[in-house]
Amino acid sequence: MTLVSDTQAAVVHPKPQSARFTVSVPAVVLWTVILFLCLTPFLLVLAISFGQKIEGASWEWAFTFANYERVFVGANWPEEFTALYLQRLYYSLFYAVIAALLAILTAFPFTYLMTRLSRRAQSAWLVFILSSLSLSEVFIVMGWDVLLSNRSGLPMVFKETGLTDWLKANGYFETMREWGLANPRNVKFKTSVFATVLTMAYLVWPYAVILLYPPLSRLDRSMIEASQTMGAGPWTVMRTVILPTMRLPLLGATLLLFVFLLGVYVAVTVFAEPAKQTMAVSVYEAVRGNTLNAPFGSAQAVVLLCTAAIFLVAGQWISRKSAP
Repeated sequence: MTLVSDTQAAVVHPKPQSARFTVSVPAVVLWTVILFLCLTPFLLVLAISFGQKIEGASWEWAFTFANYERVFVGANWPEEFTALYLQRLYYSLFYAVIAALLAILTAFPFTYLMTRLSRRAQSAWLVFILSSLSLSEVFIVMGWDVLLSNRSGLPMVFKETGLTDWLKANGYFETMREWGLANPRNVKFKTSVFATVLTMAYLVWPYAVILLYPPLSRLDRSMIEASQTMGAGPWTVMRTVILPTMRLPLLGATLLLFVFLLGVYVAVTVFAEPAKQTMAVSVYEAVRGNTLNAPFGSAQAVVLLCTAAIFLVAGQWISRKSAP
């Protein structure tokens, strides 16, 4: 045997081993903790929703659908049908949809113009918007409460500057009264749907900018320049180039803001009329109010959560259908 053959014989070729899927212990522990923290509160609320209220006391564990029946048809069903809580669910959806759309409609042009600035200017704007997120909902609502107050806010400005008299002289004042934005003497914004939606839109406006900034900053400028070279105006470019490209990010941002606004509490309690309260307020009144009816509040919370899930699933379905 030659030296080369002896060397080849000495080399031991390892047998191929089958690939194995290994998961580290820290990863398993991390996912277990995450699932526990995410699922446990929901499961507890779901279990409590089937509980039973004890008159003159707290509640007890049970398995009854009476709480859900009260949400959908009222407590006196079948003798009487009551749509009070369905009406509150309607206003929850109404406020959330309008405020989310208003936030997106105002944040989109602002974010688009911001992406056309220099990097230094964009960074300054982003820092300012991110810093505004440190303000709590209570602080923001308090500021809008002062701004829309009948004695020290915009109604006083309308009166002192003569805008109220101008509205009366030109017939707009009666229209504002029909919309609930004026009393017999002056304009008013509390309480009204306008003030509620405006405050809720302001709450999520920074989130809208942050959600829209990444896709707008990655927008292909060559398509815009090409359309402008072919003679397209600004509105034509926006309608035929930018909006179709941003269709899915706009839908996703709107859905996220909508789900966030479903749980807004402080703005609704301050600016909405008592007859137009949302289900989030009703949940708090049931759990922490005079009744201390945790099962009924939990049932409303489950209905609200399922409604949000339905809208999210519908949004995902629309996104898949719209994807090229």
